[in-house]
Amino acid sequence: MTHTLIDLRSDTVTRPTAAMLTAMAAAEVGDDVYGDDPTVNRLQYRLAEMAGMDAALFMPSGTQSNLAALMAHCARGDEYLVGQHAHTYKYEGGGAAVLGSIQPQPIENAEDGTIPLAKLRAAVKPHDDHFARTRLVALENTIGGQVIPQAYVEEVSTFARAAGLGMHLDGARVFNAVVASGLSLAEVCAPYDSVSICLSKGLGTPVGSVLCGSRGFIETSHRWRKMLGGGLRQAGILAAAGLHALDHHVDRLADDHANAARLAEGLRGIDGVTVRGPFTNMVFVDFPPANVDGLATRLKVAGIVASVGAHTRFVTHLDIDRAQVDRVIATILAFYARP
Repeated sequence: MTHTLIDLRSDTVTRPTAAMLTAMAAAEVGDDVYGDDPTVNRLQYRLAEMAGMDAALFMPSGTQSNLAALMAHCARGDEYLVGQHAHTYKYEGGGAAVLGSIQPQPIENAEDGTIPLAKLRAAVKPHDDHFARTRLVALENTIGGQVIPQAYVEEVSTFARAAGLGMHLDGARVFNAVVASGLSLAEVCAPYDSVSICLSKGLGTPVGSVLCGSRGFIETSHRWRKMLGGGLRQAGILAAAGLHALDHHVDRLADDHANAARLAEGLRGIDGVTVRGPFTNMVFVDFPPANVDGLATRLKVAGIVASVGAHTRFVTHLDIDRAQVDRVIATILAFYARP
């Protein structure tokens, strides 16, 4: 490890490894707006094939990838059904409504991150000019670190097809779901019409997401990407990081899951502290409000970065090893053992 700080805020904080930087520096590039960057094309082809879909499109961010997907699925005045805790509704600036004129219909998530099927059925609008037209179901996997059961996704897909709705997956951390479930990426993605796959979270690249779907869907999304400012030139430098990550950083996600489990176990049993998880690479800890400021200071002094609050999320990732997890555990235990 070359970084002294232990940063548990998110798996987005990782730095490119030396090997990844070497791959980026050696990337063969072209102008991707013209479609002739060979490294971008290789990344798109590879992820489309892995996801079992016809085509793919490299995007600067997951937010843009999801937004372009929503705009490709839905027209002005349409709506999509989505969980209240989903990124495509809660954490992406309201882009679908503001930029796409698409109405989100948020539905309360169950404890396991799913959206109850009965609530999805009830949310579909009648064919009546008084209502927005329901066009799409948007799910997220993982959500809050939790893997959405594949049997549930199949049930939602059956419902969606019968209702004439599309299916989109915000798969920002879909490879965490793949590793945790033992399913292939194609199996996880099979029920969906489109999937957005983030490269800069668990896979540890500096930037980028890839949107996968049918060839016609990707052609439509390509136009939306241009309008949203996502056309990049010599993007192969970034795509090379994604290709390196697919080769070297997928299977190792199991290490992040193991480290999260170790962290959760190490913090259980502290008086007044509630530990939820581990959920793949995430652990949620409820600290007594009276302890929050003192604990945040203790962690900062120890070189541990976390968004400490009454409800705290710790996220393990590429730049966190087992010894660092043990250091976090020891620091928190020492804080609660003080006189």
